[in-house]
Amino acid sequence: MSSSHTALCLHPRPSELSLDAFIDHYGDIYEHSPWVAQAAWETGLTPAHDDPDALAELMGHQLQQASSEQQIRVIQAHPDLAGKAALAGGLTQDSTSEQAGAGLDQCSPEEFARFETLNAAYKEAFGFPFVIAVKGLDRYAILKAFAQRLENDAATERETAIKQIIRIARLRLHARAENNGHQA
Repeated sequence: MSSSHTALCLHPRPSELSLDAFIDHYGDIYEHSPWVAQAAWETGLTPAHDDPDALAELMGHQLQQASSEQQIRVIQAHPDLAGKAALAGGLTQDSTSEQAGAGLDQCSPEEFARFETLNAAYKEAFGFPFVIAVKGLDRYAILKAFAQRLENDAATERETAIKQIIRIARLRLHARAENNGHQA
């Protein structure tokens, strides 16, 4: 980070929170997986972790160090892209916003059908939903990545999905810091 701009700071400051308060505020960063936040808090948070990048690194490390079974459960906690839950309004607030930002809420019936087909093929191949950090992507780029990643082997795809989930978490932490308007 350059010193020419003011660093973003999370609020409430993670380093000042009890475990319960930390989980209340940051336990949803990883989709339906508050254990990631708990593991990060248990390592000991310092004022450095009030920065979204530092907290993202710590939380991401917890997920990377988790067993493959825990990692797969985190992947499985993610919704299908442009899937039935999105159509029914059953996504978390973060997922709804992220998918809408990529235009997935504006798919044509044919595009929804393509997502449904790819979601089914992907789950059949890997046993978990396709996960990609959609920020900065449109539905065409997502469909292209979807088709390409179907060619991966299971280990590569689990690793790719975990990297994408860690990127999603970093983006979510940055969005919270920016929305707080709280500058350090």
